[in-house]
Amino acid sequence: MRIRPVGAHALLLDCTALTDTPEAVADIPEAAFVEAWRAELWRRRERGDLIAVEIVPAARTVLLDGLPDPTATAEQLTRWTSAVTAAITRPNQTDAKARNDAKAHNDAQDHAHAEAEAKAHAAADAHAHNAPAEDRADDAADVVVPVTFDGPDLPAVAEHWGVDVPAVRHRLTSTRFRVAFCGFAPGFPYLTGLPAELALPRLATPRPRVPAGSVALAGPYAGIYPGASPGGWLLVGRTDLVLFDVAADPPARLGPGTTVRMVVA
Repeated sequence: MRIRPVGAHALLLDCTALTDTPEAVADIPEAAFVEAWRAELWRRRERGDLIAVEIVPAARTVLLDGLPDPTATAEQLTRWTSAVTAAITRPNQTDAKARNDAKAHNDAQDHAHAEAEAKAHAAADAHAHNAPAEDRADDAADVVVPVTFDGPDLPAVAEHWGVDVPAVRHRLTSTRFRVAFCGFAPGFPYLTGLPAELALPRLATPRPRVPAGSVALAGPYAGIYPGASPGGWLLVGRTDLVLFDVAADPPARLGPGTTVRMVVA
């Protein structure tokens, strides 16, 4: 992680892996470091350990703006680096088998057909009903996005992933997404959670107009268009959820750090 000064009152945390990065850390996605720093900085600000007007995560960086003393803040960040790194690497080391088992389970489910998908949803509903109270509370914190999966690019996504369309729908509804950052347009959330190997190319020629509420995929991200705009992402569905309202507080419905689950509308 590198700390770069930006103007008189801002710092940029660059989470791009360095050439001398230890192997245990180099294999961790940059997005994981961005999310860890975002969470830590928000926590520090709430506790009063950090004074910053804005904390803005992006794909590989976190911007801190409105700092009264950037030099002193940079020293704080250096002291916090080991704690942030440990928070990422320890689960990475201890939970590797659990994650591999979960990935194998999801891959098997991805090749199931509509009947198997319906059974999986029923089993998930039963699990949620019988889950411990703390698990149900955690699920309740997720923003649920009802999606009609009828996007014109669903067959192309299925082809890229080597599955059928019902398996694409199942993958998206069984993934717990997290908003890594917002960009491109006000309230446009970049959602992480899909495995890196499922990254998708953008359209060679962007569409001149993508309808508001379109659910789309590009690169390693899922996203939802808050308003009509041009766009080159692959469209897999649509939602009626309002994602950006200037009269709301905050205006963006899905801010950084928000966990998101898609369900069939």
